[in-house]
Amino acid sequence: ETNLPVDVLRAYITVIDLGGYTRAAAALHRSQPAISLQIKRLEDLIGKQLISFEGRQLRLTEDGEAFAIYARQLLQINDEAVSKLKGRSVDGTIRIGLPTDFAVAFLQEAISEFSRENPLVSLEIICDVSNEIIDRLHGNELDVVIALLRSDKNPYLVRAWEEQPIWTGSRLNDLRNLNPVPLATHPEGCEYRRRMFAALRSVGREWRIAYTNPGISGLQRAVSSGIGISALTRKTLSQDMVVLTPEDGFPPLEKISVGLFYKHMRMTDAGLALIKCLISSLDDAASPKNKA
Repeated sequence: ETNLPVDVLRAYITVIDLGGYTRAAAALHRSQPAISLQIKRLEDLIGKQLISFEGRQLRLTEDGEAFAIYARQLLQINDEAVSKLKGRSVDGTIRIGLPTDFAVAFLQEAISEFSRENPLVSLEIICDVSNEIIDRLHGNELDVVIALLRSDKNPYLVRAWEEQPIWTGSRLNDLRNLNPVPLATHPEGCEYRRRMFAALRSVGREWRIAYTNPGISGLQRAVSSGIGISALTRKTLSQDMVVLTPEDGFPPLEKISVGLFYKHMRMTDAGLALIKCLISSLDDAASPKNKA
């Protein structure tokens, strides 16, 4: 069996998060050659090249991208266990990014419960479309982010979950037969919006934008009142809504992948405790009992 030393995993993730061996060495109080040797040792253990360079620019190989997700999970479990057993105080400020283009009500409930249980932790929550909050994480303006996965690479991704968007309309004002279809949607750049367009295009149906709002509550009201048809998740459906099916002219929508992102080097004990809470909430949302 191959055992992966935690210190080597920490060196790998620190190199990724800080963008180089020299910065990682300074952060970990090691020499640059020592960090290089640790990365070489890790590649030997895995049997894959994980890091390459284009000039002086550090790049992860495809194997390096895939392995980074596992390395972050292993470090999270390790550091969470150490923090818990040593009884470290959980305090400080955590800046959280939540997506307006995903059902976040249950995440806000989880965060509220975490806040009640950890009164010494100050939380700053920013809601925006996924692309914006991911960019703010990259710029060190946020510490923890839940966001829809991009179609290309997703650095700092720790866990991912799949969500099935559902076509929905008003129970009181039936719009399913209108042509073009009036859509209620998030602004340009939203993955739900792109999926609605693609699905309608696949069956030759025309559409128009009847309502645009960056917030999920605005879309819920627009659908319930009969302003437009939209794609939501089961957790955001209300009694005023009906699910629309292929028989109604609305083909299945492509699944959404939702991810948890953070930079491990910047994570505090409070952040690790919050991450555990968020993972539990998302795991519960993704479980089969919540799909019906």
